[in-house]
Amino acid sequence: MSISSIEPDRHVLPRRPLPRLTLELFGVIALKIALLMLIWWVAFAPQPKPDTSPDAIAHRLAPTAQTPYAGHP
Repeated sequence: MSISSIEPDRHVLPRRPLPRLTLELFGVIALKIALLMLIWWVAFAPQPKPDTSPDAIAHRLAPTAQTPYAGHP
């Protein structure tokens, strides 16, 4: 009686799980990259540079014109 020929049939693994696993892995990686890019674009995207021309700086640093108080002529 040869039982050894029956044993391997019970332990047969599903055929070729590697291509499906590879596709799932690439899908998860692509999703993570897309999510990280979206987070960066929303939270850390470069802001527009301020106007650093001499005229703009002079306008910001210029003293404001003060109105005289109502009690003073």
